[in-house]
Amino acid sequence: MGPTFTISALAQEFDVTTRTIRFYEDEGLISPERRGQARIYTARDRVILKLIMRGKRLGFSLAECRELFDLYDPEGGNKAQLQLMLDKLTERRRALDQQLNDIRLMQIELDSAEARIRAAQAGLPVSDDAFENNNEDTP
Repeated sequence: MGPTFTISALAQEFDVTTRTIRFYEDEGLISPERRGQARIYTARDRVILKLIMRGKRLGFSLAECRELFDLYDPEGGNKAQLQLMLDKLTERRRALDQQLNDIRLMQIELDSAEARIRAAQAGLPVSDDAFENNNEDTP
């Protein structure tokens, strides 16, 4: 049998709570052995935790992580798993690009609103429709 780990050691290594690790166990993503009340985690459990943490950093849900784990097939070269991962990465990149565009547009709107407000505070003329561009529902 390879190396084993306690829940405390894994929690410390991955900077998560023991409750988080137990949640992943409840979700069926990892399955430690039991020795009395103690949970004993294998190297495989550790790798899965590492992959979950990486998936979360990439913005994947637990369901998406599980989907990738379920496709693990080393004898088949993991072709389906790798293709799904590429598809998910492409999808995530598109979503992030859209968020970046949305943020840039919001920054432009904020700059414009700030400039109009500063002009109004300085007593400079501001057109009546100066504030309508931000939110049409605002009276």
